[in-house]
Amino acid sequence: MDSAPHLVEDFQGLLQVYSDGSVLRSTTFPFHIPLHDDGSVVWKDSLFHKHHNLHLRLYKTAVSPTKGNLPILYYFHGGGFCVGSRTWPNCHNCCLRLASGLGALVVAPDFRLAPEHRLPAAVEDAVSSLKWLQGQAVSEDCEEWLSEGVDLDRVFVVGDSSGGNMAHQVAVQMGAGLLELEPIRVRGFVLMAPFFGGTVRTRSEEGPSDTMFNLELFDRFWRLSIPEGGTADHPLVNPFGPCSPSLEPLKLNPILVVVGGNELLKDRAEQYAKRLKEMGKGIEYVEFKGEGHGFFTNDPYSDAATAVLPVIKRFITQNS
Repeated sequence: MDSAPHLVEDFQGLLQVYSDGSVLRSTTFPFHIPLHDDGSVVWKDSLFHKHHNLHLRLYKTAVSPTKGNLPILYYFHGGGFCVGSRTWPNCHNCCLRLASGLGALVVAPDFRLAPEHRLPAAVEDAVSSLKWLQGQAVSEDCEEWLSEGVDLDRVFVVGDSSGGNMAHQVAVQMGAGLLELEPIRVRGFVLMAPFFGGTVRTRSEEGPSDTMFNLELFDRFWRLSIPEGGTADHPLVNPFGPCSPSLEPLKLNPILVVVGGNELLKDRAEQYAKRLKEMGKGIEYVEFKGEGHGFFTNDPYSDAATAVLPVIKRFITQNS
């Protein structure tokens, strides 16, 4: 008689994977994060991928700007490619803060999650969400919030953790000429502690864990999301791995990397910026001493998060 399926992976009861490959997901948000929705920013949801039933959330300030059109910020949430949603309080708070603090229209798409949908599914959905914006730009029945008051010529892609990895992948596709989005124009990318990996540990990965992220969780997310048969040096995981194509020939748009000084992903983010700078790419690296993983997304109204906003604002201004 076959034994009953047993639990093999468990992320705080939120995501449970069993030996027969079945997956259970809880609809209860596991962290105590209060909402900071004071009505100064309005938002609404829209379907962008009918086949996969994927939605995105649009944010803009309740009071329209007196002059100029709003830049558009795409925000790809984190969660190790395995968890997370535009509806989670941390993601929602972060987008409210980006919309109000930067005076931008923010677009926060969901995407398919692993292990049910391993990479590159999330990246494909990120591209689809940008294609949705392109479609809106040329549609006679355009989404109302995109029909006026926004600047389709000033689009910036922001990604947190695994979302930062996704932003990198989009930048690579654009730099290789594989992704055309006219008439919209992506002018730059902001990678917040991008979730990269590799078979060789970095010093920060081996060091003390921070409050939000540890090595066990790091390895679990990669186990569940790397394409079948792949390793942590897969090109979707390690941009400088032995099998990864060279980034040197690519015409990459400007990139801003923001990272906390105390987090597990710090070394990979720093090495990423250093390698691209050596290739002559337009990249800026900003480290916030003493901060841990997800410090902006999980507490976007903290002093440290407030200090991030002018850094992003300057990046947007310089590349507009």
